[in-house]
Amino acid sequence: MSGLVTGDAVVLGLQPARLPSRALALVIDLVVVWTVYLFVSIGLAVATASLDEAAVMAMSIASFLLVLVGAPIAVETLSHGRSLGKLACGLRVVRDDGGPIRFRHALVRGAMGVVEVLFSFGVIACIASLVSARGRRIGDVFAGTLVVRERVPAARAPMVPPPPPPWLVGKFAGLDLSGVPDALWLAIRQYLTRMRQLDPAVSWSMAQRLAGDLAAHTGTPAPVGVPPAAYLAAVVNERQAREARRAFVSAAPGPVAGPASVAEAVMPVDRPVAGAGTGPGTGTGTGTGPGTGIGPGAGTGATGHGAARPPQVERPADVRPPASPGGFAPPA
Repeated sequence: MSGLVTGDAVVLGLQPARLPSRALALVIDLVVVWTVYLFVSIGLAVATASLDEAAVMAMSIASFLLVLVGAPIAVETLSHGRSLGKLACGLRVVRDDGGPIRFRHALVRGAMGVVEVLFSFGVIACIASLVSARGRRIGDVFAGTLVVRERVPAARAPMVPPPPPPWLVGKFAGLDLSGVPDALWLAIRQYLTRMRQLDPAVSWSMAQRLAGDLAAHTGTPAPVGVPPAAYLAAVVNERQAREARRAFVSAAPGPVAGPASVAEAVMPVDRPVAGAGTGPGTGTGTGTGPGTGIGPGAGTGATGHGAARPPQVERPADVRPPASPGGFAPPA
């Protein structure tokens, strides 16, 4: 089992302990407990040398119960499931729901441990742990507890597909990706995250097969001259960009602009702009004398309407660099 699930169907990040680690922790606990019991027994033997046999037997039974049974129960209760052996092995006793144990849990475990650990030298506990799906012994079953690992190795960082070459970013903006199934997307992502670990020839053949499947579902063949791995990376990047834009638009507050307003924001529409200009004009004057003459005059130019257009910038030619050697190049 990979994790602990509570009664509310909540998956906890707890890993059940395996038998070797539990056995090592039990050996450490037994060595410590038997060493303490030996010293206590020697001290009681010296202290009760003048007593009768019945008193000596009563003191021996009391020391056995206190040291070998009561001491582990007290340690697990006070430490919330961490004995010396479990602390050394990175283990801990918890309830079935993942919570810390209490005195009643430790008491049931300790009482059953006398039979399955002390009297049988751990044979019953080992057999029960091997049979149980989560490695629980009989004391754990009756107490409703579980031994888990506290020191879990750090999870690896999630592997992400490599970015496509810069000259392929945005080249598939008009590609229809609605017909691509999720299983194919998953296969492509898994391939892109592990393609550098594969043999070059195997990686190239897998990329060609996946690119063919993707082109069949999109209805558009892959561009000629583009490595299949680079084509897959570019299409996955385009899908991620669309999902990011969709999430941003859905999370943005207020009304969402329609297609017309978005187009106007991106490409301004030519509108007539009125402008007034002044300049030299030609005036005609009529005299009251015997003749008419044409002379210089000053005039105001008529109001004109013109269209204000942005300057046209010549775009450089689309130069396609060679494929990068980072896993997109064909095998030699």
